[in-house]
Parts: sequence; structure tokens; C-alpha cells
Amino acid sequence: MTDLLSTREVARFLGVNEKMVYTLIAEKGLPATKVTGKWLFPRHLVSQWVEAHTINYPDRPAHAGPPDGLLVVAGSNDPLLEKTLGLFNRRQSEHVAVFGNLGSLGGLRALRRGQCHVATSHLIQDNEADYNFDFAHRELERAPAVVNFCRREQGLLVARGNPKRIAGVADLGRPGVTMVNRPTSTGTRLLLERELRKAGLEGPQIEGYQVEVARHLDVGLEIVAGRADAGPAIRAVAGMLDLGFVPLRWERYDLLVPKERFFEPAVQRFVGLLTDPEFREVASTLLGYDVSQSGKMIYPGDDREKSPA
Repeated sequence: MTDLLSTREVARFLGVNEKMVYTLIAEKGLPATKVTGKWLFPRHLVSQWVEAHTINYPDRPAHAGPPDGLLVVAGSNDPLLEKTLGLFNRRQSEHVAVFGNLGSLGGLRALRRGQCHVATSHLIQDNEADYNFDFAHRELERAPAVVNFCRREQGLLVARGNPKRIAGVADLGRPGVTMVNRPTSTGTRLLLERELRKAGLEGPQIEGYQVEVARHLDVGLEIVAGRADAGPAIRAVAGMLDLGFVPLRWERYDLLVPKERFFEPAVQRFVGLLTDPEFREVASTLLGYDVSQSGKMIYPGDDREKSPA
């Protein structure tokens, strides 16, 4: 059988002597089978074994990017985004979309390293009138294309009925109030830190400030479980988990795409979903979203920050 190698042939294939072949079988798991007392080696399994034991890889090109057929989105997590990725995967048989929950800053850094096609971000700028552009300028070599995914309402999740009577960020510093936090790489944490400074609070003064969870939904689950009284998250989670919500502001949540990738088919099909009736229908089932600007290009200074009527 041409697909089976003898001991001599596999020794030649691996560049070792025949005695070493027996050692590799016993100590390294070289794939082999015995037939009528002789060792035989399936060629394809030997090749796979060699690949599996490779430890020295050449450096990848700096901007190699994800493989064809795979759309990689990374950055800030969002329930509507998750549903939109699911919609994309149901419709696109030749593409698969995946998401890396890295926070807004993590998404920009993944974009810089060529590890994703799209970064999702909602990083509020110093003037509190725009989002993302200043951070993209600092993190990326070239300005990306910026497309609005949605606008959404940020605030504090609290237990149903708000038993601790939390009216704003200042109440997080009260005795007997425990919060849960988001990681420092997230836009939600950036907004919270701004609001804490305005309230004259230092984070370490607040019980639970050091406890961080990865997603908006996880903030809500900590409150449902009774481990926290409040935490920063979007209104959509309050609706999903039947929690109370103390609003802080509406924010812009954008897609950032390198201009050289913007017209790739998978990216265009994903962006195209944002004006699709099914996307808007999905958004209408969740609280705290405004999709009136979804799918539109955004430029520095655009006045998109007014709360929807």
C-alpha cells in the first residue's frame, strides 16, 4: 500500500536512523501499526505528527491579517452586536464572523496588529462631544474608516426596584453600597472614571471597585446574584434581566475598519446589514438603542450626540 511506510522508509522520511524510529514510537507517540510483526506507518499521520511537534515557526508578516472567509470583529461587546453577528452567519454561507471581547482599546490594538477586520469602540473623548477618533489617532498608523453601528444608553444597573435608592454615580461611595466594575480597556470604564471624578470620588474608596467582569451582561448577573448593588452597563441589559437602570448618557458605538480592508466582501456585507430591515427589527426588541444613524460613515465633529427624541 503506497500510503503506508516501512520502518526504513519512515526513517528516510524523517531523516533519522531506523533505531531512532523505534524510540520515537515508544517515547514520542510516532503513529504506527504492526502487521504480521512489522511496523507500518500511515504517511498522512506521520506528516500530521511532524506538524504537531513543530516548535519553531517563522514570523508572520506584520499585516498578514485573518484568513480568507473569516470575518474577525474585536473590541467592545454589545448584545445587539452579538445578534448581528448571528444574522451575518445565518446569511453568509461563504463567510464566518467571530468576535473577540477585548474592550474598546483592545479592539483598536488588535486592529493595529492586523488581527481583526473591524474594531468596535465607544471611547469618549476629552471634550465629551465625540468618540473614538482621538484614540484611533494615538493607536493606529493610519486613520480608519468609521461607521456608526448604533447609539446606546449607558448608565448604572441596579437591583429591581432600586432598593439602595441609587440616583447617580455619587451614590456608589455611600456606606453599604457595593459595586461591580468593568476592565480598564473598556469604554464603559472610561466613562465611569470621568463620572467619578466629577463626583469627587476616588475609585478605591468604593466597595467592589476592584471587582471586574468582562461583559455588560456579567455586570447584570452580579447584581441578580446579590453580589453587587450597582455597576456600569447599558440599558439593554436592564431590559434583558429585569433590573433597574440609572441613566448617565447616550453614546456612539462605532465600527472602525482599516481603509485597505473596507471594501473586502465580508466587511461590506457586514456593514450592509446595518441598513437591513431585519437588523432594525432585532434592535427594536432591545431597550436603549437608537439605530437611526446605523451604517452611516462618521467623521470628526459630526453632531451625533443628542439624545433621540
